[in-house]
Formats: sequence, structure tokens, C-alpha cells
Amino acid sequence: MSVSLSRLLTDHQNLPDVWGEGTLFAFSGIDGETNASSGFVATYARDKYGLLFHTPRRRLLDIALAEGGVPRIALGDVYAVETSSGPLVVAFSAWHTLIGALPQRAHLHLRFEDGTDAERREPFRVSQDAQNHDALVLVRRDGRFALAYGRSVDKASRRAEAGLELDPLDEAARRLAFYRDVPALESPATDRLLKKCFSVMKVNTLAPEGAIHQHWSTPDRVPHRDMWLWDSVFHSLAMNALSPALSWEFLKSILDTQRADGMIPHQTGVGGQRSAITQPPLLAWGVWENYQALSDRSCLERALPCLERYLEWDRAHRDRNGNGLLEWFIEANESCRSGESGMDNSPRFDAAVLLDAVDFSTFAACDMQYVALIADELDRSDEAHRWRQRAETLAAKIHIALWDEQDEFYYDMRMDGQLSQIKAVSGFLPLLLADIPPVRVGRLIEVLLDTEHFNTAFPVPSVAVSEPTWSTDMWRGATWINTNYLIAEGLKKHGRADVARWLAEKTIAAVCKYYERFGVLFEFYDAKDALPPPACDRKGPRQKPYDIRCKMDAIRDYHWTAALTTLLLPKVHAPVVTGRGRPG
Repeated sequence: MSVSLSRLLTDHQNLPDVWGEGTLFAFSGIDGETNASSGFVATYARDKYGLLFHTPRRRLLDIALAEGGVPRIALGDVYAVETSSGPLVVAFSAWHTLIGALPQRAHLHLRFEDGTDAERREPFRVSQDAQNHDALVLVRRDGRFALAYGRSVDKASRRAEAGLELDPLDEAARRLAFYRDVPALESPATDRLLKKCFSVMKVNTLAPEGAIHQHWSTPDRVPHRDMWLWDSVFHSLAMNALSPALSWEFLKSILDTQRADGMIPHQTGVGGQRSAITQPPLLAWGVWENYQALSDRSCLERALPCLERYLEWDRAHRDRNGNGLLEWFIEANESCRSGESGMDNSPRFDAAVLLDAVDFSTFAACDMQYVALIADELDRSDEAHRWRQRAETLAAKIHIALWDEQDEFYYDMRMDGQLSQIKAVSGFLPLLLADIPPVRVGRLIEVLLDTEHFNTAFPVPSVAVSEPTWSTDMWRGATWINTNYLIAEGLKKHGRADVARWLAEKTIAAVCKYYERFGVLFEFYDAKDALPPPACDRKGPRQKPYDIRCKMDAIRDYHWTAALTTLLLPKVHAPVVTGRGRPG
């Protein structure tokens, strides 16, 4: 072999090496063509070092070693295990094929998840699903193996044979080239965490397919699979560090989904299916931040009319009472009253009534300011003035109507004009507004640091622990990295970098702790840190055993957790070596 495992480890220091069930394993759109519609995506299996494939009828590739091994690389498209009789190295060579180098006496077993073995068709092992019209074919020869997907046995067999001709370590080296541009951090632990974050970002980046005409991002290849609005903005913020051009493609893919009336759906699939609700308006922020990195005025020119029509749609269709404040769409689903808000099952929405929403209104006011900045940059002063005035008017309404002087906190408001009194993380988001009265910044920080409300073992809970409804179930009290990031950005905006740093340190410590224990980055975390993430509920009690396809369970290798952790990490641990860009 032209490349050895020791050479790979020498060339790439501090690579993630924690094997964890549920780690995403798939070919990245950064490296070539992908095929989301196939379902040919794997996750690390419960048994080391097997893989679970999430085709319509799931399969398992069991890999048993004759002796103990030490994981050396555990990434989203490469893993390597060192043994005394040679390395186990597994890497994707294309979206449909993975190949491997095997140590002596290693055993491979391909089967359906229900236990049905692959059929022997020498030299192949064939797992055919006639109902769903796909096949996986395994072939092994001379210390190597290849496993390939196809819509027919013949197609998969030809791909597997071609895979055997490739050198697994050479392919691993090609997949690892991505990490040359990832900044190195001084602390080995946080350096590995940063690389793990970029691995999650890489595996959740897909190539053009179907209705999506450029690179795009997903929250997770399994189970979400599709493209989501506010998630994609968060992903783009971090991708600016390595590839601003790729970051712009994430944003353009979302802009391209805009309907004729200006609405942008919250979810889009490669087959063209789109949801009927929207999500938090963060797109102008994402476009502006991308412009700071990419400096391409044509992107601003492409985005501006879309952004304006989108905000106009929000103003026209999400202000039922006409008071200028915005309300999320409320659903009949008891476990997801407001998927549009992104805070699906928050107790804010338990009454299933319309609310003038503090977060929706704040996001809109901020995005109006960013639209004004974009218009100014394009020398469209009249448009800039109009949007700046709208932003200032909306922000003033937030400060007047949604602030509770007694509790010193921002709340949603019912249609009867009464504040909801549910202390949720959304109440901190007005920190993002430039004109928040300084005294209120101090009051919000007091609430943030109060152990009776939000200063938990892992702050900031999505609902205060003082609320009777608090739990570890998603937005009913768990801690989310995106809201922590938004709060930190608001704190810095108002000169409280000290509190922002405290929050960043707490966030990084918790994410790192559970990465080192489970090998994955989770969707959310127990704010009290009494339960590990897999033990938290998700829209109801968790299921046993863990099943990544079931959304009632912890979602792993979650893209915005990875993306926003990268933006928090360098602010705590300064880079000592940089590639093309720097996080944040």
C-alpha cells in the first residue's frame, strides 16, 4: 500500500478517535456526487466496528476482529483501528461504495437488520431487497473488501468489483485532505473536538441533486435527511471559515425554494417536496456574514429581492392582530405545537393559541437591519432607509409590549394583551437588538446567572428550571447550542464579552464531555447535567434500544451543534496554526 496508517496519523494530528454508536458515516458532497434519495447512509453500529445502513430495509455489516484493536480514526467517512496483525481501515470511495483494508482473521458478515443473511453468489455476498428495488453487494479478496449499493444486483456487483481495485488507505488519505485546512487548537482535547465538529459538518454536506441545484446542508443525514431553513443558516456561519463559496451555496439553496408569494418553506427535499410552514428569519444575517467572508456583491444582488419578499410575507401573513408583532403558526399536534418556531414542543405553545412571539419578532427586526446593510452596500439608500425604519419600529414594539417590569424579563404576549409569564430561552433573544435599554441588559444577565432560573450545570435551559413544566424533553428545558450561541452574540454586542465567554466555556465543556463519552455530538443536552443525552426524552419517553430512525430518541452528529461549537471554540482557545480561514 502506498500509504500506511502510521503515515496517516503522522500527517494528521489529533484526529477524532472515539467510536460511538450513531456516528454518521457517508460520502460527503464536498468530495463528489451524493445521492440522498437512495438512503445509502450508514451509522456506527452498536457492536464495534460494524455499520448500520439506513436503506429502506436496513442492513448491518458486522466486522469482527480476531484480537482487540485500538481506534485511531473515527470520522464521518473514514475510520481506522490498529491491531497487532494489521490495520482495519474503512473509507468511502464514492457515494455508493465503501472499501476497507482488513487485518488477519477478520470476519465480515452482511445481513438485514432482522437477521436475514446475505445470499452467497460467489465471490459475492448479496443482500437484495426486491420490494424497495435495491441491493448491497459485499466482496472480499487479498485482505481487502468492498461494499457497494445499486438499484440492481448487477450494478452493485460492478461497483463492488471496481472498489476492490482501489487502495483503502489511499482513499482514506483523500478523505482526510479536508482537515488540512481546519485550524489547529493548542489543547489536544479541544483540537480533536474541533475536528470532530468539522467531520460532522462535512458528512452533512451534500452535492446538487434533484430539486436542489447546488451544494446544500442537512441537519443530519439520518433521520432528518432534507434541507431545513434556519439550520442551513447556522451551518453556513461556520462553513465561512473553510469555504465561503460553499457557505453561499448553502444559502442559495434555501433562497431557491422561495415561493412566488415570497414565503420560504422550512423544509425541502431533493424530490421537490416542500413544507407549508416557514422558520425563524435568519437568512439576511447569514447572507451578510457570508459577504464578509466571500466579498461577492453578486451574491448580495441575488439575495436582496428574495430577502425583502420573504420579510414582506412574514409581515403580511404572521401578524393576525395587526399590531406589528409576529406570531408563529400553531399546529394541532400536541407534541409539536409550533414546528415553525423551531422550538416545536416548548411549553410556550401548550395552550395552542396565537402569541405575539418575542423570538419571531426579534429575528425579524434583526434581519430587517441586515437587509438595510445589504441595501446600503448595493447603494440602494431608499430601500436601506425603509428597512432600517421598519426594524427600529419593530424593536421598539418589542421593548414596549413584551417586557415585564416586575419579572424583568421578555415574554410572549397573548392576543388579549397579557404576557404569557413562561420563562423561556426566547426571553434573552432581545439581547440581539442594538437598541435594548442598557439597564435591561444587566437585568437579563442577572436572570441568566440566577441558579433558580437559568444558571444550571449546563446553561442555558430552553425553559427555566423554576417552571413547573421543566423537563429534559427537547424545548421543554433541555439546553441547545444554537440558543447559547445567539445569547453569546447578544452579550458581546452589548459589551459583556465576559459573560459570553463564561457561556462559551460552559458550552464547550459539556459538548466535549459527552463527545468523549459517546463519540457523537448531540442535538440537545440535559441542562441539569443529571442525565446523559441518550437518556433525555424527545417528544415523549425515549425508546430502548436506541434507534436513530426514531425521532423519539437522541439525534446524533447534529449539524448545528457542530457548526456553532466551531464558532465558540476559537473564542476560548485561540488558534495557533491556521489554514485558509479561521473559525468565527
